[in-house]
Amino acid sequence: MDIVQALCQEFHLKTQQCENVLRLIDDGNTIPFIARYRKEQTGSLDDQLLREIYERLQYLRGLDKRRGEIAAALEEQGNLTDELSDRLQKAATLTELEDLYRPFRPKRRTRATVAREKGLEPLALALLMQNETKGTAQELAQPYVNPEKGVETAEDALQGARDILAEQMSDDADVRKSLRALAMRTGVLESKNTGEEDSVYATYYDFSQEARNLPAHRVLAMNRGEREGFLKVSLRLNGDDCVGVVEKAFVRPGSVTTEQVALAAQDAWDRLLQPSIEREIRADLTERASASAIQVFGKNLHQLLMAPPVKGRVTLGVDPGFRTGCKLAVVDENGKVLATGVGHFTLPGQEAAKARARRDIIDLCRRFGVTAIAIGNGTASREAEQFIASLLPELPKSAAYMIVSEAGASVYSASKLAAEEFPQFDVSLRSAVSIARRMQDPLAELVKIDPKAIGVGQYQHDLKESQLEEALDGVVEGCVNSVGVEVSTASAPLLSHVAGIGPALAKNIVAYREENGIQSRAQLKKVPKLGPRAFEQCAGFLRVRDSKNALDATAVHPESYDAAKALLATLGYRLEDIRSGGLAGLSARVEERGLSALAQELGVGEPTLRDIVRELQKPGRDPRDDLPSPILRTDVLDMKDLAPGMELRGTVRNVIDFGAFVDIGVHQDGLVHISRMSNRFIRHPSEVVKVGDVITVWVMDVDLKKQRIGLSMLPPAQK
Repeated sequence: MDIVQALCQEFHLKTQQCENVLRLIDDGNTIPFIARYRKEQTGSLDDQLLREIYERLQYLRGLDKRRGEIAAALEEQGNLTDELSDRLQKAATLTELEDLYRPFRPKRRTRATVAREKGLEPLALALLMQNETKGTAQELAQPYVNPEKGVETAEDALQGARDILAEQMSDDADVRKSLRALAMRTGVLESKNTGEEDSVYATYYDFSQEARNLPAHRVLAMNRGEREGFLKVSLRLNGDDCVGVVEKAFVRPGSVTTEQVALAAQDAWDRLLQPSIEREIRADLTERASASAIQVFGKNLHQLLMAPPVKGRVTLGVDPGFRTGCKLAVVDENGKVLATGVGHFTLPGQEAAKARARRDIIDLCRRFGVTAIAIGNGTASREAEQFIASLLPELPKSAAYMIVSEAGASVYSASKLAAEEFPQFDVSLRSAVSIARRMQDPLAELVKIDPKAIGVGQYQHDLKESQLEEALDGVVEGCVNSVGVEVSTASAPLLSHVAGIGPALAKNIVAYREENGIQSRAQLKKVPKLGPRAFEQCAGFLRVRDSKNALDATAVHPESYDAAKALLATLGYRLEDIRSGGLAGLSARVEERGLSALAQELGVGEPTLRDIVRELQKPGRDPRDDLPSPILRTDVLDMKDLAPGMELRGTVRNVIDFGAFVDIGVHQDGLVHISRMSNRFIRHPSEVVKVGDVITVWVMDVDLKKQRIGLSMLPPAQK
């Protein structure tokens, strides 16, 4: 297989473009580096597409490896014909390869194996030829009767021959391919309950849907229900149509052996093909559903990580609790811990404790100038929110609060990393610090947590861990490198996601920084084990705000510093103008000179020059600044306050296949079903909303008993 041509066709790439991408990958370059700093070679492909190309490349190379292994095995067996070799070369999937190898793969002892040992294979071949037009099949089988071998009658011989034929039919690559296509096109996945017990799977107790139209969340839900013993799931197929596929391939009318071949075809389907095809189709449905779920998780995680930070505010983090009280942590604008404490104000009664907590919190907020309060959404969150809201009139005028997801906070708090970062604090106080920092800079804090623990997907615990980790690591890496990292303050976990660094180098950078400080990008070359290759990959994504070289605070790569300086000099600017904001007219002057002519003069590609100009005008720009700010609340609602038709503003917390969960400030997130998102047809909620979006919703229904809130993004008049 020509991998380059296959990738070109699939991704609509030019040959040279594809070859460049593969060479850059094989040379060990990271995806963020390729996407940002090798645009001339890739044709400005973005990091998402590059990751897709990389994943497909791995698959195709694995396919080629397996193709070679199968060819070698067939060669050793003496079964590799020219025709089979050609079919192996043309196979486009692992399934096709394995189908071709299936007849020759070593098997466990089967009915066909036993029949061959009895010497019935020649009879099977004679039946399959279907050349005999006179006599009977029984007469044809009579010479194979051999009581010593367990063949007592002609019918015994025919049965054994049919066993051989059935296995041969079930191993036929073309038949299996046709049956899979038919099953996926017409099959119906059904589920039944296995008992009378009520459960969360009640929706699927008597459920059926065409396999081809099953959304990912239903496939995964049915799989989980089956694993937990609540459901019996099966694939319903039209047996006559399926047997017809086998008969079309093997049965020819007009022979005395035709009936025997037809019986073998029926047996092949009933005994061998039907259970095998059902397993394969369900495995395929699961694989597709998993891929879809991973994609949804990745999109949600990206939006969560890229949520706008609440900058420039001293923040109070509140980790709610009942019996042990609410843990408190005040952090400054840069996330440095200023004070910690405990407040008992969530349990009924205990007025003295509440009064004391009130005084303590007001004192903390006034003493340190707290203007933002982050409340975790776990146990006692509702009570904590009500108490904090009651304090707002006594706090600085700009003070407001926000409910922050605690997902994964407990995982981080109990981790070795948290212990190293805050050895003086217990687990709950670390959690309060993490909650405060999540509000200030979600990206910097959430990178410390295993993405699977963040909880913004669907059925993540049912997915292949390796695939999920790879996808999510790519999302985290993409987000970190898109934003850039201030090397003088970044934590080791954050640095570890910068292109070319990793955990070990990140620790080395932090250790070197603590001992020597970092005043420039060039100084990074002195970090132990950070060699030229690693520096090339990471330098453009690291910022040194206080460097004497203004370019060190930008996304301009050091390899382009000479070009950037020459550009400024050519157009009448100074390097100092970067910091002073004196480059407002840069784009206009570039346009006057002509981008293409300037690029040629400076010895860089046009995409690189375009990026340099953009970065010099907004050095170190945070792409998150362009997003709407999160909602900071000054009031509090209760589910009992909600009524149908009420209009509210809320923040999207999670997007799944059938809708989106929205925080409307009542502790319990409401669900906007996909059918209530738009007046137009949409295939997936992600077409309309994403995690972190601030949207207007209307209350549809409230179920206090089940703690469920139904919302709509459509005004009541448009329902």
